[in-house]
This record gives sequence, C-alpha cells and structure tokens, in this order.
Amino acid sequence: MYKLLKRDGLARRGEFTTVHGTVQTPVFMNVGTAAAIKGAVSTQDLKEIGTQIELSNTYHLHVRPGDQVVKAMGGIRKFMVWDRPVLTDSGGFQVFSLAGLRKIKEEGVYFNSHVDGRKIFMGPEQSMQIQSNLASTIAMAFDECPSSVADRSYVQASVERTTRWLYRCKAEMERLNSLPDTLNPHQLLFGINQGAIYEDIRVWHAEEIKKLDLPGYAIGGLAVGESHEEMYRILDAVVPHLPMDKPIYLMGVGTPANILEGVARGVDFFDCVYPTRNGRHGHVYTNHGKLNLFNAKYELDARPIEEGCQCPACRTYSRAYIRHLLKAKEMLGMRLCVLHNLYFYNTMMTEIRDAIDQDRFAEYKAAKLASMEAGEG
Repeated sequence: MYKLLKRDGLARRGEFTTVHGTVQTPVFMNVGTAAAIKGAVSTQDLKEIGTQIELSNTYHLHVRPGDQVVKAMGGIRKFMVWDRPVLTDSGGFQVFSLAGLRKIKEEGVYFNSHVDGRKIFMGPEQSMQIQSNLASTIAMAFDECPSSVADRSYVQASVERTTRWLYRCKAEMERLNSLPDTLNPHQLLFGINQGAIYEDIRVWHAEEIKKLDLPGYAIGGLAVGESHEEMYRILDAVVPHLPMDKPIYLMGVGTPANILEGVARGVDFFDCVYPTRNGRHGHVYTNHGKLNLFNAKYELDARPIEEGCQCPACRTYSRAYIRHLLKAKEMLGMRLCVLHNLYFYNTMMTEIRDAIDQDRFAEYKAAKLASMEAGEG
C-alpha cells in the first residue's frame, strides 16, 4: 500500500495506494471537521486547488448529523460528494480538548456533548463502529492525547492504556470489515504514538505499536503546547523507531515551517486547521511570510495576495477588494482567503515532492524558510 519511491536525506517521497485512490506523499490533508471545509469551500473547490485527501472528525460527525445518517446516505464520501480518499480522526483528541467534560476509564471515555450536553460514551469499539459507518478510507485508532505538561507517571499509564485500546481497535475493525453490510470493507487503521515530551516513553510506545503491523502510523500529542524545539526533538527520537515501509503521519501540524521540518525528519502526512482558521481571519500565507489583509496599508493595494499565484483568489481579485470583503463581513472574503491558503499549502507539498525527486530538498527547505522569514519588502 505504501511504496517508498525516493529518499533525500531523511525526507521520503512515496505513494500510498488505497481503495479510493493513490496519494502522493508527502501530503497535506485539508481539514473538513464536520465533512466541510470551513469558509464555504466545496469539494469541487478542493479538486481545483490540488487536494489529494480530506480529513474529517469522528466525534463531531457522531454528534451531528449522526454517523447512522452518514451511513444511510452512503458514507462520508458520497455524502459530501468527494471521490478521493478521506481520513477520519478517531475522536481521541476531543478527550484532550474537552477536558472539562469527560471521564476516562479502561473501557473508554464518558463525555458530555459540547452541542447539547447529552451523555456520550466512546471507547475503541465505538470509535471503530462510528468510523466504519462513515466509511472513510483511513480510520485513526482511539487514543488519549495526554497534555504535554502532564507528569511522567500519568503519561506512562495513559500510553499503556492507549496501547491496550489499539489492540481492541484492530480486532473491532477486522470484525467490522468482515460484515456484509459494511460500506468500506477495505478501511485502513492507523495507530497513534503518544508519550508527551518523554523520549523514552515515545520510543517504547513506537516499538510496541509497530508489532501490530498496521497500514500506517501517526505521531500524536504534539503541537499541543510544547515548543517547536521540543516537537522536533521528539520527532528525531521517534521516527527511526516507526516502520520505514509504512506512512508516518504527524497529527495536527502545522505551520509551513513545521511541515518542512517534519518532512526533513521523515514524515509523510500532515494536517492542520491553520490555513482555514487563519484565512477566515484575513491572515494569508505567501512565500514572503504571512499577511494580515485587515491592515490599512492594503486598502488601495491592487496586487493579488501573491504575485504569480494561480489560486482562484489571486487569479482574479486584488488585496484591496478582499480586504473590503473582510471588513464588510462578506463571506466571499473568508472564502477567497481560505482557498488561497489551502492552495499555498497544497502547492508547497508539490514543490516538496519535486525537490525530493530531484535530490534538492535541503536546498529547497533552506530557501523557502529564508524567503518566508524575510517577509514582504
């Protein structure tokens, strides 16, 4: 399923073949939490800006519209009209982010819904059942994401429980994939490495979970409060202990610089809400740093967001017009900024793949970082 095509230093160029299509890696997954990209971006738009794989969230879709609704509509890809791969996050991160509303036990997690307060229970089996109903291409294992500042004894116990949960996830997915009414009997399970900022726990966990020989492995629990330097230190420690013949996914990361540093350490998959969230607030990425289009200096700026960019916003509209839309709270302003940012990320991944193919990734990375840090002249 994963074919390593090329290495340039530790950077990897590969192909990941699934029942829903082949993904060229390294890849950035565009985040559509509730089966839609925030900012009025359609799946047709996603194709136009070069999206290979879309990411949605198990917990949010379970709360609404309900995974049974999605199953009745033919699965998430049919529901949202997207014919390429989809990865669903397991809901485990919500255990971390909704800390005030949950109770973690060996069987799973008891939640109160953030929407209506109703009680929800989710364990490994429930997460797999929901993801099977969603019929995503890749399902993530159910895990706990301990805080980066949690004490060592808590993290150790949490990681051991997450390991036990992974065995339950694998068994339940195998059962679900064998059922006659399963929408995607070829659903793939990725395991998740945890361990906060403790290198030895991370390495122990990587060695444990690779025994299951899963189709892919993720590194979770980073970009949740630790410094970038700590994140890179953990990647340096953990990636060598994950299988080299499987894709490696760094969850929830990150900035363009984070992605370049992750690729340099052997990571294949990335996702992050930054391009969409920042776009909705008028912050746009360029090869010369990030711009805030609310700034008064763009009021009469007839240039596109970035000269030469071929995204739907830059091909047609000026900074001045997009700034006006944002100030007037017109949805089109948000939409154009989100489209530009996602195009920027997807295009950067194409450039990364080309650079690895041509044995010039280190040179590309250095030039890209220098250009973005220099800012606009």
